[in-house]
Amino acid sequence: MHAWESIQKTLDYIEDNIKAEISIEELADIAALSLFYYQRLFARLVKKPVREYIKLRRLARAGKSLEDKNRRVLDIALEYGFNCHETFTRAFKDAYGFSPSEYRDNPVPLNNFNKPDLLLGYVMIDEGVPLISEGIVLEINRRVLEEPIDFLGIVGHINIDGQIPAGEVTGVDEPGAVWTRFHGEKHRINRKPEGREFGMSFMGDAPEGCFSYFAGAEVEPGADHGGFHPWRLPAREYIVCGFEAEDFEKLVTDTLYKAMNYSYAWIEKHGLEIDFFSAEFYYKNPADTAYMELWYPVSAAKRT
Repeated sequence: MHAWESIQKTLDYIEDNIKAEISIEELADIAALSLFYYQRLFARLVKKPVREYIKLRRLARAGKSLEDKNRRVLDIALEYGFNCHETFTRAFKDAYGFSPSEYRDNPVPLNNFNKPDLLLGYVMIDEGVPLISEGIVLEINRRVLEEPIDFLGIVGHINIDGQIPAGEVTGVDEPGAVWTRFHGEKHRINRKPEGREFGMSFMGDAPEGCFSYFAGAEVEPGADHGGFHPWRLPAREYIVCGFEAEDFEKLVTDTLYKAMNYSYAWIEKHGLEIDFFSAEFYYKNPADTAYMELWYPVSAAKRT
């Protein structure tokens, strides 16, 4: 068994027993490692100490429970292993910047520290070969876009420190907030029939320490802007990472972050460079699974 597989076993165990008392000694036994080596290897692969990771995963699960306003904050705190209201409130505020009660009064999309899928860091698939792991079906291909695609939507400025690396930071999900704004206004866009929704990270006119994020919908060329921000995806070569998840919520959170991190690792492993923007295509899928694609523009200097 590889070292990462031993750590993955304990990540699975933590997730399955997130509400129970979990000792580091117990986890080291599951991994068949010494206590010292287990903690050292865990921190290197997961990028957090064991106790900190367990706390962040409990906060992520507790945050979902807070959406049920019929439940007391104290009951949720105790359910997820926090010994009192104050301890839970302090941990939640440290992670997200506001208290559980404030979150309930003004719910916003959250960034959570996701459960890693360590396999994705060690298995590099070939182009056109699906990779299946922990409910994710992922495939990478090169694609040449022959004609540009037009979109209309809205743009927000995103703080880099609070969003990167994806799936490893906590706080407000600022791109998610841009999507919330867009969904409240998209009914005014004359969308292309069967057109896709589209997200784009780029620099634009973002101030220092930020990047720009566009959320929009596909439209016909020359469509009236109607007060929305236009974006044209240029015709060129792209690396396209397509992936599925069991449902849309999982697709745009945990699965998206894992696919983004895997894509960057795949691109680096293949000696490619990409220009500074990346695109997200969201598809209407009649099947039970949710599907989307990440598009990365291949730098002209590195095209092969």
